[in-house]
Amino acid sequence: MAAVKTGIITGVIALAEGVAVGRSFSMFKNYHIDGNKEMIAFGMMNIAGSCTSCYLTTGPFSRTAVNFNAGCKTAVSNIVMATAVMTTLLFLTPLFHYTPLVVLSSIIIAAMLGLIDYEAAIGLWKVDKCDFIVCISAYIGVVFGSVEIGLVIAVAISLLRMLMSVARPRTFLLGNIPNSMIYRSIDQYPIADNVPGVLILQIDAPVYFANANYLRERISRWIYEEEEKLKSTGGSSLQYMILDLSAVGSIDTSGISMLEEVKKNIDRRDLRLVLANPRSEVIKKLEKSKFMESIGREWIYLTVGEAVAACNFMLHTSKSNNPVTDTVEFDANDNV
Repeated sequence: MAAVKTGIITGVIALAEGVAVGRSFSMFKNYHIDGNKEMIAFGMMNIAGSCTSCYLTTGPFSRTAVNFNAGCKTAVSNIVMATAVMTTLLFLTPLFHYTPLVVLSSIIIAAMLGLIDYEAAIGLWKVDKCDFIVCISAYIGVVFGSVEIGLVIAVAISLLRMLMSVARPRTFLLGNIPNSMIYRSIDQYPIADNVPGVLILQIDAPVYFANANYLRERISRWIYEEEEKLKSTGGSSLQYMILDLSAVGSIDTSGISMLEEVKKNIDRRDLRLVLANPRSEVIKKLEKSKFMESIGREWIYLTVGEAVAACNFMLHTSKSNNPVTDTVEFDANDNV
């Protein structure tokens, strides 16, 4: 069992290192790396090598850098290198016995110095600072540790970033682009106008157990902030909240429970929940959970524009059914 565990861990690390190194050098020559073919190649090489007591075969960064700077173009260089290594081990080992390790290290360092691309790091900082942190962390791990340590650090930070994006999805307040039926984020398009009496929110990620609580709190905060804003400005009271689910590719039971709690919270505030453009998978789960019956099928629309039009129609209808009467006062002489 110890051998099996060691073999699995060693194989995974070797494969990850080989694919990562291959993709790094493919960017210099602008060619494509197929991870599946790389995995098959490493597996076949190690199966064949294990029959002759060979070391684990992989694509280490140091030897790849030496080959790259030596001008190697094809896999034939591996055959030449293997022949040279075999000849050296069999006949020339005594000649290298007294070679200082500093000389061997300098060869590798000289080959790797040409691979440092500080302009690419600066570009990462300008485009995405999180990618820059991953890059620098991997670099520090490789320089002061090993390729495995740098790879583990980079993968760990990338996974943490992915988990953070899943656990903290973005929600946007949508507004109407003037003279159109298009609704976009107000932060991205400052010219977009709020719809009186209607709060339009968009969820920009699948809804899972990991982000259900966060989304419930975030939606409640949006409603509270909008109501406080309307009170301070003296605008019309909030009547409807539209959830744009076009970016929600999937939802689980925790997400459905979150929508049910949001609906209860909205009902307590005398508001109406409206759904816009839910995906097919989301619709199926909402129907099986009986959430569609509780919200009402008539409050699910294909687009945000149709949902807003329905809300505006209901708002105007309610106003026409409740006309405001003017109060007229008279004095003692019956003068108005």
